[in-house]
Amino acid sequence: MEISFRALITLIHGMFFGAFFLMAVYGLVIELYRSKYAEHPSQPSAKAQSLERFYLTCTVVLGWAAVLTGAYLIYPWYRAVPPAGVTDLAPFPRYLLKSSPTTSGWHDLGMEWKEHVAWIAPIAMTMVAWVLTKYRATMREYPQVRTSVLAFALAALVAAGVAGFFGAMLNKYAPVNGGATIHLIGKAHE
Repeated sequence: MEISFRALITLIHGMFFGAFFLMAVYGLVIELYRSKYAEHPSQPSAKAQSLERFYLTCTVVLGWAAVLTGAYLIYPWYRAVPPAGVTDLAPFPRYLLKSSPTTSGWHDLGMEWKEHVAWIAPIAMTMVAWVLTKYRATMREYPQVRTSVLAFALAALVAAGVAGFFGAMLNKYAPVNGGATIHLIGKAHE
């Protein structure tokens, strides 16, 4: 069992940073929605507030890790230019997708989303985390702020969810491979 270095980084980017970010934001959205309609909200203990800050911080870190690894590690591999005369475009995912009218849309729409719109997710979550950390005690008094925080959390969830979908589809049609081969189990065949 083996995997290339680039495929491993792509796996960490999507299945670790991205998937855990999505799960954490989803949990936060559900909790924000639930607390919006709570008749008698309880005041969390100091320990619960500390755990909430930790949760929010981890969520923000996961979001930024997903976007930054995608933008600065995976995207340069994705857009590598094939040398003149190369006919096998498998090591050059962008050119492989654009070489066929049936897959060019994955680049035109999917990669554009991932390049630009996916940045909304960690930006919005950073704002959500900051507001919740700073103003959690007074949020009940300002329903417009609470609703805005929920809307930003939903925007982060949608942006990350669509980016994750496109990432999975792009990796299906034009995976980023290359680099050293890492042997996970067993010996390399010679």
